[in-house]
Amino acid sequence: MAQIIEISSLEHEGARMFGSLTEAQLRNRIEPQKGIFIVESPKVINVALDAGYEPVAMMCEQRHITGDAAGIIARCPASMPLYTASREVLANLTGYALTRGVLCAMRRPAPRSVDEVCAGARRVVIIDSVVDTTNIGAIFRSAAALGIDAVLLTPTSCDPLNRRAVRVSMGSVFLVPWGWLEAPASSLRQLGFKTVAMALRDDSITLSDPKLKAEEKLAIVMGTEGDGLSQCAIDDADFVVRIPMAHGVDSLNVAAASAVAFWELCSK
Repeated sequence: MAQIIEISSLEHEGARMFGSLTEAQLRNRIEPQKGIFIVESPKVINVALDAGYEPVAMMCEQRHITGDAAGIIARCPASMPLYTASREVLANLTGYALTRGVLCAMRRPAPRSVDEVCAGARRVVIIDSVVDTTNIGAIFRSAAALGIDAVLLTPTSCDPLNRRAVRVSMGSVFLVPWGWLEAPASSLRQLGFKTVAMALRDDSITLSDPKLKAEEKLAIVMGTEGDGLSQCAIDDADFVVRIPMAHGVDSLNVAAASAVAFWELCSK
């Protein structure tokens, strides 16, 4: 059993991570090896534990210690602190009701290189400058469900271990290898990938073009919510691809577009 600590304030030394620290502070850019992230709900916490992520501390309502959190607590080290209070106190401390009353702080994993992330992959998505946490979570969920082998993000994209992104993904961020891509998308050519820029252009081909499925390795590049991909990223791609639209609609939200692209390009 973890060490149960009843609290009345998030100023308690060990509990600040659950409410008063910002995402940037949790990530700890100065000392990344000390960075943590927060996972909500028993289901998502279990997915993270199954994937080998290390729990650091938990917070839950008192009633969940022998209820929804019991199985998770049993999987965690006996030395791990478990902060607890009533539902009302925790809602007041964190600013909102906890998702199913359980939070878990976990250690950030060591960053993976692009070579590690892409090892053995046939279909990769590159998320370029997507900053909305909901979109990041939704893209990861579609990637895991529809057969994407790996995810790469530009440094201008939202952190996949952002609390909301993890929640929206329903833990899919723990199921697909991912990492940061500092170089242009075209750098993946050295790993044998052809790049697919999802963009509207007069000379673009449709998503169902047989040339795409004939490629052994594809890197699908998805752009930012507002402006899409930069002209440079489009010009540098091996293929510029559009999703056919009806009723005069010109484009889909990046999360919806990614699901359509993954379904088409990952199916056999």
